[in-house]
Amino acid sequence: MPTQPPVRIGARGSKLSLAQAGMMQRRIAAALGADPEDPQAVEAAAPLIVITTSGDRIQDRRLLEVGGKGLFTKEIEEAMLEGRIDCAIHSMKDMPAVLPPGLCIAAIPEREDPRDAFLSREPERLEDLAQGAVLGTASLRRQAQALHRRPDLDVRMLRGNVDTRLAKLAAGEADAILLAASGLNRLGLGHLPKSFLDPLDCPPAPGQGALAIETRVEDRDAPWLEAVRHGPTALAVAAERGALTALEGSCRTAVGAFAQLDGAEIRLVVEALSADGRHRFRREGAASLAGADPESAARELGLALGAQVAAEGGDLILPPE
Repeated sequence: MPTQPPVRIGARGSKLSLAQAGMMQRRIAAALGADPEDPQAVEAAAPLIVITTSGDRIQDRRLLEVGGKGLFTKEIEEAMLEGRIDCAIHSMKDMPAVLPPGLCIAAIPEREDPRDAFLSREPERLEDLAQGAVLGTASLRRQAQALHRRPDLDVRMLRGNVDTRLAKLAAGEADAILLAASGLNRLGLGHLPKSFLDPLDCPPAPGQGALAIETRVEDRDAPWLEAVRHGPTALAVAAERGALTALEGSCRTAVGAFAQLDGAEIRLVVEALSADGRHRFRREGAASLAGADPESAARELGLALGAQVAAEGGDLILPPE
């Protein structure tokens, strides 16, 4: 039986969010002393509370037009600050670079596949799409990276959950779509992609494939959190989000970052693009993790490379007002 009060988990109501939260709910319940195979015990130890966010309600516009990534976290974070929930499970790529005062990312579990997946009715790769083909995405980064490689493409805004986007592809609203491989895998749909984008050539969103467990600052050292932390993932995410911070990353900037650990060294590639894909600014670098604070070293690498990209790109990497 649980050995401490229940940990109330907040999550969005989408199928993917519930799948991700359910994975973490079982691990958190086990850390609290509950049997992870007993649904009733799991729910008693770590009850799941569904919260609909503004980002879920607004489906007809890009996030950059209505407030950015914070629309996927705002209501959940308010519930945490008000004491109605104790933690929240988010996709790391949906987390803004700066969190509200009083909240923190307290744990990062092991990362799933960080790559973007290419799905279509026929072509195997982005390069194989016909001239002027329609590519559906709601991501400014994916739009810019695709147009950088294929400026002839007709990139159209395609929002909605995974099922909705797959249905739109099947209905012919787009010739191809790009989705996070991690989300497809967590939904049991990992067989659907035709191919994957190379994360070094086409860096994903910072933190893509990783989950964030957000808590109040005073709860960040709760013992149960240690059971869900994954050190190597935290280091990679620290580097990528360092770049995001330096680039003032939000849904208004097309930013990609991908970090890899190689022994006691971390390697990072960062890029930012103009919305039309015409301009791309890119930096690569590495840093040693052998010091006393490897997470700070990883973050500093991201901040440094991100600052270089920001200095070179300037206003070109910001969309028109």
